[in-house]
Amino acid sequence: MMIIKPIPPKQLSIIAFKAIICCILSFINVEVLFAQSPWIALGKKPSTLGLENGFLTYNAGAFNLKLVKSSQTVAGLQPKMVKDFDFVPGDSLKVRSSDGLYHLGDLNLKLRNTGDEAWKSYSTAAKRSPVKNIPAGKNILAAADLAATLPADIPLQVKRIWEMQNGKLLLRFELKNKTGKSIEIGALGIPMIFDNILEGRTLEQTHAKNVFYDPYIGKDAGYLQVTRLSGHAPSLIVAPVGHTPFEAYNPLNDDKTPRGIAFEGFYEWMVYSKAYAENEWKNAEQWNTPTSTVLKPGETRSYALQFILSGTAKNIESKLIENKRPVAMSVPGYVLPKDVKAKLFLNYPKKVKFIQVQPENALNVTALELTKNGWKSYLVKANSWGRARLSVVYEDGLEQTINYKVIEPESEVIASYGHFLTTKQWFNQPDPIFKRNPSVITYDEEKKEQVTQDNRAWIAGLSDEGGAGSWLGAMMKQLVQPKKEEVDKLKQFVDTVMFGRIQLKDGPQKYGVKKSLFYYAPDSLPKNTYASNINFKTWSAWPKKEADNLGRSYNYPHVAAAHWVMYRLARNYKGLVEEQSWKQHLIDAAETGMAMVNIAPYYAQFGQMEGTIFYLILTDLKNEGLTDEAARLESEMKKRANHWRSLQYPFGSEMPWDSTGQEEVYVWSSYFGYQDKANVTLDAILAYMPVVPHWAYNGNARRYWDFLYGGKLSRIERMIHHYGSALNAIPLLMDYRKHPDDFYLLRTGYGGLLGSISNITQEGFAPAAFHAYPSTLKNDGITGDYGSGFFGYAINTSSYILNHSEFGWLAFGGNLNKTGNTVTVKLTTAAKSSVYIAPAGLWITLDAGTIDEVVYNTSTGQIRLKLNKANEYTPNAVLRLSQPAKVNGVGNYSVKGNRIKGRGAYQFSLSKSNTTEIIIQK
Repeated sequence: MMIIKPIPPKQLSIIAFKAIICCILSFINVEVLFAQSPWIALGKKPSTLGLENGFLTYNAGAFNLKLVKSSQTVAGLQPKMVKDFDFVPGDSLKVRSSDGLYHLGDLNLKLRNTGDEAWKSYSTAAKRSPVKNIPAGKNILAAADLAATLPADIPLQVKRIWEMQNGKLLLRFELKNKTGKSIEIGALGIPMIFDNILEGRTLEQTHAKNVFYDPYIGKDAGYLQVTRLSGHAPSLIVAPVGHTPFEAYNPLNDDKTPRGIAFEGFYEWMVYSKAYAENEWKNAEQWNTPTSTVLKPGETRSYALQFILSGTAKNIESKLIENKRPVAMSVPGYVLPKDVKAKLFLNYPKKVKFIQVQPENALNVTALELTKNGWKSYLVKANSWGRARLSVVYEDGLEQTINYKVIEPESEVIASYGHFLTTKQWFNQPDPIFKRNPSVITYDEEKKEQVTQDNRAWIAGLSDEGGAGSWLGAMMKQLVQPKKEEVDKLKQFVDTVMFGRIQLKDGPQKYGVKKSLFYYAPDSLPKNTYASNINFKTWSAWPKKEADNLGRSYNYPHVAAAHWVMYRLARNYKGLVEEQSWKQHLIDAAETGMAMVNIAPYYAQFGQMEGTIFYLILTDLKNEGLTDEAARLESEMKKRANHWRSLQYPFGSEMPWDSTGQEEVYVWSSYFGYQDKANVTLDAILAYMPVVPHWAYNGNARRYWDFLYGGKLSRIERMIHHYGSALNAIPLLMDYRKHPDDFYLLRTGYGGLLGSISNITQEGFAPAAFHAYPSTLKNDGITGDYGSGFFGYAINTSSYILNHSEFGWLAFGGNLNKTGNTVTVKLTTAAKSSVYIAPAGLWITLDAGTIDEVVYNTSTGQIRLKLNKANEYTPNAVLRLSQPAKVNGVGNYSVKGNRIKGRGAYQFSLSKSNTTEIIIQK
């Protein structure tokens, strides 16, 4: 565990529980349980990889390649451009040398005679024996017949060749049918073994030594990107050569390397997957149509992957283009609201032969003119809610698949979410023991019922991320789209359950936040208090003392956010919340931040998920002239930022490695002018938040253990748009507003932003995340910790207007039309409360009121806003201007004919019958 300081005794239960649960759940079907280290038991096994016979080393272009002599699998793949770095887990080679442990160069197959039903599995890793060396030919580094390390009854001859082609390293397999019968290959998997094993390393070591890798499961256009945790160059691209499609991405759960919070597991590149689709995956809809192939007697087929050295993650697409690989870019991304006119740009030397949509008519695709440098351009319009696949077939036969997720218009998605939370999840039944009513409580979509008991206390206890997630989401929804009947319910919750039960309302530890209202105390409570079908004999079923513990700082931002939303509703609207109460709500929010650092100081040294809330609170304290409160809060936040500045990689948490503290670390580092640390943070985020043409992975911040703590189906698994996607989008989009020429930042951040609402169902149920395993590929069953992600969406949602050097005028979060010097954008976000105009470096935000349309004059720089008409609760608009980017030739903007009034904002009366036009000019 890579904790910065020794752990205080009162915190041990949290970490002990999380580590133990993680171990237990992730070691199902694994032979090894570890004692002091997960490697001890593995290391005691005799080496069957043949390490004692030595190694072979090769000059492989951009790499130094090291192979195990006996197996010819990879022992080292070191880029020459940096020292002391290896893409593969060479450091753990000795303890990972037993049978059943995969290495780069292995192969998995499922085969059958044509006409048979049953598939038989074969793997080069299952039972190791030295392979037979084949004399190397021209450009071949090493070659082997793999018969000795495969079962004797395999009907194929399998050869593996390591070779150089056009200066690049290739891994090629030749499969020959050596029988008199036709053989069907129903699964062909090439294990992708790179060093994502974090066990036993400090944060500094992991960022220097380890990698994460993400797939573009795009058939012939697919690739794997391997990035260092630091985000620094080099990165690695694994791409197909010839016809070696990336059809599916399969977790290698039979590899015995212990999996848990320090190791996500390995995966394999699936060329064919029909055998799995017929059996293990039969209940899941796959990303691509599962296929197989048939080898006739005596027929030989070749499959190959190439290893391309690249720069940082930002350089991957340009490197693909340089290597004549297909590249796709979609605006605003691959999560597509029905009312948005999306753009798709394709770069590949060959012409498009045809484009197919699955399901039929789910998308309309219309060809547009080529861009100035020859990118193929299309208009994409969504019709049917759900997953949609675009198959682009080029004239050379190459097939590229692009997976979209079609959602309802954002305003409808958010409205249904709010309704679901305050109806289906509204808990208002008698609860005399735990006193959780009224509240928004966890919901089980599979059972169609509220979760009032769970052996993880927090899930039913309204705190932690997994329990607070639902009511936090309900609160943040009101920031985006306030609705009176929902606000009234939530006000009851805040006044009775949250402030007074979850959070202490008085006493010496006032503003402290409990870990859970639900707890397990069968000896002191009436019989039948607890459900008999739940196993409460677990570490997670906290006794009352543990549930009442105030020491987990991560619980405080949820509560602070709720106070802050109540302040905003009271201050900026009429009749939603008692208007005179705004000041107390804001002070309560600030005091929650102070309590976090004073009552829960240990974990407060780390960046908090949703920690941006304290920056927002500080900003409003200053706007309101509450200088004493602002000074106190700012002083405490600076102490934390100074601590982070002293660390090389300030991303510690209660986990060995985490992807949620970076959000707050960036925000405060940027605020206090610690740009070096802000840049370190951004680099790290971009390393684990990929940009690929697939809605599930695009902008999806890496997370792989929280199904254990906030989900229903508990396992270690790459999570699809867990709350990290939207939280990490906060620093990315904040930095884009400072650097409007960095299109990659915008695409990554917006991918995370829309990814965070992609899993909300049409009815409004929002799951903890979507399951990436090909055996599942569906939403998790409970709401869990989703609300933390919705926080990120709510405070960060905005429209973006820019003029791209290649693609021209574009809008994210709006539909754009250009006529002459006039660019008009109709906003499509749910909030319609903010817009960033990149050529001006100008961010326009509304505390109250909504924007219908933005008109930008490209010649004069003048901006006309059309604000929607007043309603009962919004008679006035409160508008703010800021210019995060200093664009050459652009002066200061202001509202024509108006002056800034109280709170540093412009205020306008809205028309009750028509839109109100505001002119903003230099």
